[in-house]
Parts: sequence; structure tokens; C-alpha cells
Amino acid sequence: MSIRDRVLELVEEKGPLSKRAIFGELNVNDNLQKEMKTLLKEMVKDGTLYRDEDKCYHSSERDGLMIGRLQGNEKGFGFFVADDEDQEDLFVHRTKMNSAMHNDRVLVEKIPPKDPEKGDEARVVTVLERANARVVGVFDDAGKFGFVMPDEKKISEDIFIPKKWKNGAEDGQKVVVDIEKYPEPNKKAEGKIVEVLGYPDERGVDILSIAYAMGIDLEFPREVLEEARAIPQIVSDSAIAGRRDFRDVKTFTIDGADSKDFDDALSVRFLDGGDVEVGVHIADVAEYVRAGSHLDKEALHRGNSVYLIDKVLPMLPEELSNGICSLNEGVDRLCLSVVAKLDRGGNVLDHEIGESVIRSDRRLVYGDVSDFLEGARTDASLEGLTKELETLHELAKKRKKMRDARGNIDFSFDEPAIELDEDGHPVSITIADQREANQLIEEFMLLANELVSKDYSKKKLPFLYRIHEEPTAEKLELLNSVIRPFGYHLDLTKDIHPKDIQALTKSVEGKDEESLVQMMVLRSMQKARYSSERYMHFGLAAEYYSHFTSPIRRYADLTIHRVIKQDLNHVLDQSLIERYKETFPDIAEHISATEKTAQEAERKVVDVKMAQYMADHIGESYDAKVSGITSFGIFCELDNTIEGLVGYASMDDFYTFDEDNYVAVGERTHKVIHMGDDVRIVVVGADPILGRIDFQIEGDENSEEEEN
Repeated sequence: MSIRDRVLELVEEKGPLSKRAIFGELNVNDNLQKEMKTLLKEMVKDGTLYRDEDKCYHSSERDGLMIGRLQGNEKGFGFFVADDEDQEDLFVHRTKMNSAMHNDRVLVEKIPPKDPEKGDEARVVTVLERANARVVGVFDDAGKFGFVMPDEKKISEDIFIPKKWKNGAEDGQKVVVDIEKYPEPNKKAEGKIVEVLGYPDERGVDILSIAYAMGIDLEFPREVLEEARAIPQIVSDSAIAGRRDFRDVKTFTIDGADSKDFDDALSVRFLDGGDVEVGVHIADVAEYVRAGSHLDKEALHRGNSVYLIDKVLPMLPEELSNGICSLNEGVDRLCLSVVAKLDRGGNVLDHEIGESVIRSDRRLVYGDVSDFLEGARTDASLEGLTKELETLHELAKKRKKMRDARGNIDFSFDEPAIELDEDGHPVSITIADQREANQLIEEFMLLANELVSKDYSKKKLPFLYRIHEEPTAEKLELLNSVIRPFGYHLDLTKDIHPKDIQALTKSVEGKDEESLVQMMVLRSMQKARYSSERYMHFGLAAEYYSHFTSPIRRYADLTIHRVIKQDLNHVLDQSLIERYKETFPDIAEHISATEKTAQEAERKVVDVKMAQYMADHIGESYDAKVSGITSFGIFCELDNTIEGLVGYASMDDFYTFDEDNYVAVGERTHKVIHMGDDVRIVVVGADPILGRIDFQIEGDENSEEEEN
């Protein structure tokens, strides 16, 4: 029995016990007291034990306590969300919060509810782990002291700022606060202003606020920048030695007009007999970012680059991302290449993976290539490459048909294109293009990712995979309840296959309910993630899949580049293999988390910019579709993807949410609102800080009364 188990057994049998009593019962001598104190702290932190006001230790499980997170509310109360998914959420009254703040990890006990009809309640026994070490908000200067009102409204209390910790902030400015003292009974949290971002309407302050609030680093540490600046910006002859040379093969990049970092290029060579050699060349970032270096540690910490509309927070300093690692036109660059021999039907006849050197002949732009492939016009930048582009286009279409045949699920969602003026204010929101050139590049990146993943899975070497598990039975049952009124149904008596979902999405193409059904299908899907264990990618219907093609902006790709290079150079010895087996699971978990944070930040920035845009259109009417139904109102989406909430309180009847059929039903009129219904809305409110937009149904009585 481990010492941890002995401590727990002792406390369960004889507790509550003081530290001294535990030491005495276990005969802990002076030499072991430090280790035992550390163990007790760890057991309290993970919730196995808790300490009462008399500093005695209790067994959490024996006392019926539960571990989870506190979901705050701007009105001061909260909800306890247990780690145990079978446990329902519990209401926590503001007087039972015990200094806990939004998203803190807590230990709670269930208590008798004041109103049994409203569900069970809980009180926070102790906070296990704080989630809000740093907060972003607006500074309210009160002279000798001040307060910061957090942007995150689920943190309901202001943070007190003593005069000595104002750091020059002025009234009304957005600031970053480090919490020095957490709240106590009848006492607010106390903090120190560590960064003044500026006034809320100044350019870029909104985006900086989101990045800081999400814990995303804006600046690189000094030692990382020094390491990056020391890297030569010209490829040496010695670095090229031993690599396959593609500098005499037609090679080009295709990216957005505003792109600055180019981590993938394509080459085309026509072979005797009609076959085609396609090279997918990926920047050899691992050649410059060595394992264990400051650059490597920082890249792992960040996990990925973050794209916040007009601001990029890169994973690597620009000396690499825009410099020596970027496959710029007309210069030698080191790559890791997947070179595939394809027949004219798109079948892979042979392939190899190796280190290479390229010199991109042309930097092409998606729009120009798409115009050519779609028959609109031929830009001068494409001169001498039209045959190669036409061939790749045909091969890409063949490859897409092959993926569709195995069950690839195509989601055709519109993405917003947000145009900002020189002050960072949104002046236009339209639908982003997803055209032929974008699909061409996507198809060859998918091919490279699958070939690499399959090869290294068969080698049984440590690797990182991009996996996507099948939907849960509960999510599929909910999906069925939503699509049933439209005449669709999934057979859940058998195991679900990607082809079943694909058949559903294809059956709604071109119909009024297409966007609704596709959105609900997407919501039923699990989140793709990184794993050191191979599993299928359900959405792509791919047995093997890894991220290989973007090492400038994703640490997952950089990690497997290292494995591939070490394997190619025969230096992947048993000690490295064992180290990778030990560390890759943690890396996979970490970069899955950083990816989620990046996606949330990107979504929040879009929400904020949409709210800023709609704030200029208060009182205007638009056609929309019902895009979501909840217990508190319906969400409606405009043609340009802007979404707003219509609260039931503003509507002309009292509506309730029928969760089983996923509809809202009027109590008096018996009117039923379905997902996808056409509505005419009026914009009545927009909060750029929260990124929230409020609509009302045009013509509703309550709406007219409020406007009057």
C-alpha cells in the first residue's frame, strides 16, 4: 500500500485528524515531515482530502463531497458542474459561494434546497484551484483607490485596486489585473494593475483584451527572441547536402493575398506514360527549432498560432515564421516533402517522405488561381504554370470523389469575412470565399497528412495523431429529435458509420433546412483532438490521420517532423523512443487544450466585431432564420452569419422550450417555432464587450411596447 493510500485510509477510519495526529499515527519522523506535508497539500489540492476551519483533515468522499467547477453568474450566484458527468448541475446561492469565483475548481456538499421544485443545491466547502489569476476589465478610479469591473460578467464582483497598484491607469481604461488576494466573506478580491491596454474604443484594445483574458501570450520572452535572431536567414550549402533537390522542378505556393508565412508548396513533374509526380513540400521547421531549446519550449507552451482577424499571435517569432522557415518566392528553403506518384485517376501508385530543398518559382494567390480554374480569367502571375494548375485541379477533384466514396462528411458552412477600417472598426461583414483553389490545396494537404500518418503507424514508432471519435448515443438521439420533424431519421439500432452521416447531409443539399440540419449534425459530433494513440478520424472517414503540413503554426506538426527526421537519419534510438512514449500523451493533451483556447479566442473576437458592427444598425430590420432554441429564447441568424438572441420576454406569447422535439411552443397561441424557420427581426441591442446581439421579432406586441 502506498503512503498516499495509508493516509487516506487513516483519515477515513479516524478522521478528522490534525497534521500532528496524522504524523503520530504513521510514525513520521523528522526526515520525512517535509515530504509528508507536500503529500497532504497535493491531496487537498486534488480534492481527496479537505481541511476544516480547525485545520483538521477530512476524507472528501467519505463526507459525501463532490469535485467539479463553479459556473458563475453576473447576479452573484453560480452552478456547480461536477467532474462526474452523471451528476446533475447544482445551484449555489451567492451566500454559499465561500469566496469561489467563476470557473474555480471546487469541493462542494449537497444541501437541502429552499425550493425543491427548482432542483438540488450545494455550498462550496473549499476552493481547490483558482482559475482567475489574471483578469481583464474596465478601471473605475475612485481617487485613493479604484475598482476593476471584469469583462467576464460571470465574475460578478469588482476587484479592489489600492492606490499603490493603480500603475498609472486612468478612469475608463481597459486594464489587466493580477489578483493578489482572493475574496473573503464581506471583502472583495484585491488586485494589481499590470498592464494598461487603453480606452475601449481605441484600435486593437478589444482584441488585446480577449487575448489577455484567455491567457494567450502577446510577446515572446527575451531569450526566445535572441535565439531566433541568431539563426542565419540564408540556407547554407552544408544544410542542403544529402537532401533531394527540387530547385529545377516547377514549384509554387498558393495562399491568401495577405499571408506572410508560407509553410507549404506544391511541385509538379509530368512522367512518361501519363503519370504525375506531385510534391507536397512543408517547411522544415524542426531543422531550426531544436528540441529543448528556448524556441521549442515556447512553441510547446503556445501550442499553435492564434489568428484574431487582423492580428496574428504566432507560435514562432517572425525571424522563423516569416523568414528562414517561410517558403518565400525565389529563395532556397529546406523542406520535409511527401512526393507522390499519381495516375490520372488520382490513385497513389507510390510515394516517399524525405528531406529536401526547394526554390519556389511563384507566390500565387487563391483568388487569382480560382478565377483561372473557374474559367473567369487568367492572371499574369499564372504564366507558365497553367498546365500544372489544371492537372492538380483534375487530380484534386478525383481525390475528393474517392474520399466521398469512403464516407467523408462535407460541412458547407458559411464563414464570415470581416472587413475593418483603419481604426479597427468593422465596416462590412460578408461570406468568405471557399473556391476551387482553396479546395485544391486542401486536397493535397489531406493526402500528405494521411500518407505520413499511415507510414508511421505501420512503423509503430511514437507519433501524434489527429483523431475524431464517433458521436455519442446521447448526441445522436438529440440529433434525431431535431431532424425528425423534417422527415429525416438515423438508424441508431446499429453502429453509426461516417457514410450514415454523409447520406443525411447530402439528402438536405439545396433544401430550406440544409443549414439547420448541417449545424445540428456538427453539434452532434465530438471534437477532433490530438492523441499519441491512433484512432480513426470520423469526419474524414480516414483510418490514418495526422497534422503534418503546418509546422510554422502548429506544434503537433513540428513534433512529428522531429520523429520523421530522426527516423530518416537513423538517430531514433531506443532511449528517444522511450522518452517520446512517455511525453507524447502529455503533449497531445496540452496542444489539444491550447487549440481549444485559440478557437475560443478567435470566436470571441468575431463575436465582438459582429456586435460592434450591429451597434451601428440598431433599429434596422433583417430577414433571418431560427438557428437555435433554448429555455430562455431563440437565436436567429442573418444571411451573413451574424447571430442574435430573441428573448422570450420580448415575444407576443409565453413560450416554453420543448426539449424532446427541440421546438418552442406558445402557451396561448400554440404557435410552434422550429429550427430553420424564417423570421423578420429588428436589431434592438448590441454589447461589444460581451459580443452579444439582441434581436426582437418584427411586429411582436411586446417589441412594439418596448420601442414606444
